[in-house]
Amino acid sequence: MSRTIVWTIAGSDPSGGAGIQADLHTFHALGVHACSVITAITAQNSVELKTMEFCSPQLLTAQLQALSEDLPPRAIKLGMVGSLASLKIILPYLERFPQAVVYDPVLFASVGGALHEGELHDFLTQHFLKRISVFTPNIPEAEWFLGRSINSTADIEEAGKDLQALGPKIVLLKGGHAPNHANIAQDYWTNGNESGWLSSPRLNTPHLHGTGCTLASAIAANLAQGYETEEALVLAKAYVNQAIRLSGPLGQGRGTLSHSNWLNNQADFPFATLRSRLPSPQAFPSCGPKPLGFYPIVDSAHWVQVLLSWGVKTIQLRIKDLAAAPLKREIKAAIVLAKQYQARLFINDYWQEAMEYGAYGVHLGQEDLEKADCEALKQAGLRLGISTHSYYEVARALAYKPSYLACGPIYHTNTKVMKAAPQGLERLKAYCQLLNYPVVAIGGIKLNKALAILDTGAASIAVITAITQAENPEQETKNWLYLIDEYMKESSLCNN
Repeated sequence: MSRTIVWTIAGSDPSGGAGIQADLHTFHALGVHACSVITAITAQNSVELKTMEFCSPQLLTAQLQALSEDLPPRAIKLGMVGSLASLKIILPYLERFPQAVVYDPVLFASVGGALHEGELHDFLTQHFLKRISVFTPNIPEAEWFLGRSINSTADIEEAGKDLQALGPKIVLLKGGHAPNHANIAQDYWTNGNESGWLSSPRLNTPHLHGTGCTLASAIAANLAQGYETEEALVLAKAYVNQAIRLSGPLGQGRGTLSHSNWLNNQADFPFATLRSRLPSPQAFPSCGPKPLGFYPIVDSAHWVQVLLSWGVKTIQLRIKDLAAAPLKREIKAAIVLAKQYQARLFINDYWQEAMEYGAYGVHLGQEDLEKADCEALKQAGLRLGISTHSYYEVARALAYKPSYLACGPIYHTNTKVMKAAPQGLERLKAYCQLLNYPVVAIGGIKLNKALAILDTGAASIAVITAITQAENPEQETKNWLYLIDEYMKESSLCNN
């Protein structure tokens, strides 16, 4: 099986912390095959940039031609290009390949010193950026491109939109140099129509050599492996956070990042939000030590009553297209029943009614997070479950510190039209290993697949048609309850 090929076109850093060397470390860690085109050779260490020379036009062309003939890329990462002559040579090759191009405009060395000739600006803004898929400047670089200072959150958002208007499909404006953000690092992204923020606690370390190169190369590797752009940004940010967290001293100056296996620590994941302001840091109440277990989703108080009488202890009431008065009656009746049976009932979408009648919890989709008053729900003591269909949506859910995350669809389902492809068992297992929250698996799950789902570490299985459309719903319910209860008992014994 052939490996995914990604090119890096950048300068060489003999200290091994940035440039081509950082890209190669990142590509290797993320499982893609790296091909490199060197634009310049620098003489630098962890303290200073001593000198550099650009590759001749002939040598740069020969490198690009050699790779083009034999090793076409699935994505390209661009770093320090430096000279106008190099830009003019590279651009036709970018236009020849339709795949994603991620550009980290390395204009200055982190140890001090310019890494470009002064005549680049007009060609970059008028021609080059139009071929870029993801553009990742930091604030000083964005100021150089736009010719103005960036001093506030509003400035960052305006700058991101103005940079995107120059041609790149997506701009990720890195906020590591942003003023007035001592405790949090925030990056802003926009594609011209949608936008958002990726926020992480700022890690107190001087060992940050190569963060920009690493972020851009991680984005390129993720795009090459088929991740959607928003997901690629989140995963790349998580990778960089981990690399910073594990970094250490090397030499007399700033140390380099640590490149290693990834996606095993929730703390490395950024919070994805639509606005720069984060939700309250207070977490929603826990669902308690007992797993949610078997979790049927039904559309009426009648079904809630039936399932409760059969022994179900976790249920979601999801009602669509019902007028206000009968809707409230159904929700109120279901909540009363759940309290009588001491069951955990989550109300889908209708958070105001759930809060009014004292429901155990609310379940919200991604599109409902901005509409609901999550702070009021939290203060009222309700639990919150959030639907997720990708790593980006997981990052959005994490910002709210919910009671559980639902991940799906695991398999193909006809219950509702899904934009997301089936996640599969491997992705579900990765979620369970990553997250410190209970994970509810949902989507196309039948009884014969339940054990495989539970083996991933999922705390619960949510079903819809598996019960309501079964030939014998009562027996099917009891089969589910028995299987999951026995599995949980056995797991508990094994862990003791």
